[in-house]
Amino acid sequence: MLELKYYSVHEIENLKDFFLVSYVIIDDIYHKIIPDSIRFRRNYTESKLSDSEIITLAIVGEIHGISSEKAWFNYVRKNLKDLFPNLSHRTRFNRTRRNLESVINAIRNEIGNYLGYNQSDFYIVDSMPIHVCGFGRAHFSKRFKDIATYGYCASKKETYYGLKLHAAVTLDGYITNIELTAANVDDREILWELIPNAYQTIVLGDKGYIGDRIAQELKSEKGMTLLALKRSNSKSPYPKDLRNWISKHRRRIETSFSQLAEQFHVNEVLANSLSGLKARLQSKILGHNISYFVNKCLGNKSTGQIKHLIFG
Repeated sequence: MLELKYYSVHEIENLKDFFLVSYVIIDDIYHKIIPDSIRFRRNYTESKLSDSEIITLAIVGEIHGISSEKAWFNYVRKNLKDLFPNLSHRTRFNRTRRNLESVINAIRNEIGNYLGYNQSDFYIVDSMPIHVCGFGRAHFSKRFKDIATYGYCASKKETYYGLKLHAAVTLDGYITNIELTAANVDDREILWELIPNAYQTIVLGDKGYIGDRIAQELKSEKGMTLLALKRSNSKSPYPKDLRNWISKHRRRIETSFSQLAEQFHVNEVLANSLSGLKARLQSKILGHNISYFVNKCLGNKSTGQIKHLIFG
């Protein structure tokens, strides 16, 4: 079991401290939950970096906000030789990280279990666009052509070409789950995979989740209550107090999306393969949640404050 006091997280003063704390947390969880078939896979003894070191390098780079893997790798090679004296080749690093996508996801899930957020009473759901390329180049683009489609972002009132990232967060802003789909997928279709099996959970959504049928099915099959903001001309509007309460708490996921976009550059698709994109997204989400976990030890500072504390 993770213990916050065990990590002495209050002593973080610089990037190296954050590297060490992140590594200890990740390595502890890794050895606790990852099966031997992965930990002791073929040729694992020949690796210059352990899986925990690779994941730590990946998530700290995402927290640092460096979109270019090459730039981040060169920075580590130049400035952090004492922490990573046997840094592997970048191509091998990227290949291994792609193969560790499920491991990164499992570590993120275990942190959620420890914090109690995988069995929360409330979740907020929403989606955000992931542009594959500029709209004018969509017809010629070959990137992710098997999944990328045209979609419409209601909040920005724009049509775009690419993918859609669906997320569920707690009222505190912890991201419990994500799903990546084509841009034209209805948000309501992903609710079944997005929300964990927590009975009597209340799910808050925007107008994109309106639907009596989906609400009834979630209620009968999973015991969940879906509260989607209704349109102004609805024949059965919510009471004013409930409507204001939903609107107030829904802002939490907008803040989380803003952090993902501005600090983690989740909208910048630099990967050339779907597996690479998923690995980077999982690294960004784990980076966000590791920061959240560390915040618990530092008096609930924001992710922006943590980034300033570490990177200046």
